Amino acid sequence: MTSALRPETATEDIRRPGRWLALSVLVLAVLLVAVDATVLGLATPYISEDLAPTGTQLLWIGDVYSFVIAGLLVSMGSLGDRVGRKRLLLHGATAFGAISVLNAYAHTPELMILARALLGVAGATLMPATLALIRNLFHDPRERSLAIGIWGATASAGTAIGPVLGGFLLEHFWWGSVFLINLPVMAVLVVVGVRLLPESRTPDPGPWDLTSVVLSLAGMIGVVYAVKDAASHGFGVPVLVSGLLGAGALYGFVRRQLTLPVPLLDMRLFRHRGFSGAVLADLLTILGLSGLVFFLSQYLQLVQGRRPFEAGLAELPAAIGAVAAGLVAGRAARRYSVRSVVAGGLAAIGLALAALTVIEQSTGYPLLGVALLMVGLGAGFSFTVTADVILSSVPKEQAGAASAVSETAYELGAALGIAVLGSVVTGVYRGFTGPAGTPAAAHESLGGAVEAASALPAHIAEPMLEAARQAFVDGLTLAAGTGATVLLAAAAASWFMLRGQRLDETVQRREAGGRDRAADDGAAVSRK
Repeated sequence: MTSALRPETATEDIRRPGRWLALSVLVLAVLLVAVDATVLGLATPYISEDLAPTGTQLLWIGDVYSFVIAGLLVSMGSLGDRVGRKRLLLHGATAFGAISVLNAYAHTPELMILARALLGVAGATLMPATLALIRNLFHDPRERSLAIGIWGATASAGTAIGPVLGGFLLEHFWWGSVFLINLPVMAVLVVVGVRLLPESRTPDPGPWDLTSVVLSLAGMIGVVYAVKDAASHGFGVPVLVSGLLGAGALYGFVRRQLTLPVPLLDMRLFRHRGFSGAVLADLLTILGLSGLVFFLSQYLQLVQGRRPFEAGLAELPAAIGAVAAGLVAGRAARRYSVRSVVAGGLAAIGLALAALTVIEQSTGYPLLGVALLMVGLGAGFSFTVTADVILSSVPKEQAGAASAVSETAYELGAALGIAVLGSVVTGVYRGFTGPAGTPAAAHESLGGAVEAASALPAHIAEPMLEAARQAFVDGLTLAAGTGATVLLAAAAASWFMLRGQRLDETVQRREAGGRDRAADDGAAVSRK
């Protein structure tokens, strides 16, 4: 047997019939998660008014989903490799829909935080499974690039649909209705997915190591909580204890993976410079963006006085840019280079965030619209290509683990971004000086100030709201400047770490060679 397949034969043999119909089901899962992520920010002012959370509780509502999902993504990606990615995806989608109902009817801040955490458990099953199934459906590199572009474009479309649909619902129903829109999407995904999706799993995956699962979850939550608490309250004993315990758990996780015969996560993946560079780019990008995005809907509604539906429409340029860039990103990376497209995309986001450092309460929409469009274009190019690089760097048997690492970087970046940049906004906001008679609740959040103003006389309410809104804008511009710095640093790091990386048939040829070598050594087949 030859050591490699002829390219045209390989491409012809690996084009699975029905793969594009199967992709249409996978993008529904992406749509489910994207819509849920965007409607939360839009509904935050209403949640603040109805549940009256403290500033800290409001941040937990925003980021506990990311905390839990970041801690479980690697474990769930590995579980999908073992029990079947289709099975995990369909069970996870069902749970995601059911727990969305709990989010919708939460009546206390504590219950809302719990509901968001449970949603994180369900959400951890979805994204790694979709990318891993794409890796197994599309072996041809150019088709896979297009499939990933469609996958990313759907996520961006979800970010557009979420605010518009959520804004409409918020204007006509109560805030919980924005979570119930997950149910019809989940229903279609499950019913159609049972018929169209092929099952795939690792042939001989080994046991699912529960000790590794616990270490991964404890490590992620411990480290992220320490960062969040330090950003909010400074360094203290709880921060140090949480950080040390989290770091110790992650160290134990890495050591255990290096000694297990079949690890939950193969740490050797990080020896590939392109894989590590793409993961780092994703983490830094989301870190720089997420905290700002979380507060942008509040700025549009509570500072500029836009209705929810109008605020949703105002955020459309970011999604439009991301959809357009995602569909052509793979072609651009092949025509120019991976590092040019990724680094250029990240630099564009950084410059757009830098432009937002000059916004004021009365800033006109043209500046905001152009900045959001640039953010979308940059994100569409960078995220699509980095996802392709990550999947192209590993054999298909490791697609679940690689996808989980990619999504972990995304969710960890989101958690850290909301924790750090969100705490920057909250810290600046809490220091505003209001007139005599300003209630303590007004200093917890801008939503709390708006609610408190409705019960105060005009000579106190008006100057209090003016001071509160100005403090919120000051915090937002500081967070935008911090995010811009992070994004420009990520662009520079990507330029060096992705040097020489290409979207080509390297993995396909490596897999073909591996199959041929395995044919000469039967014992190696089962281990492969």
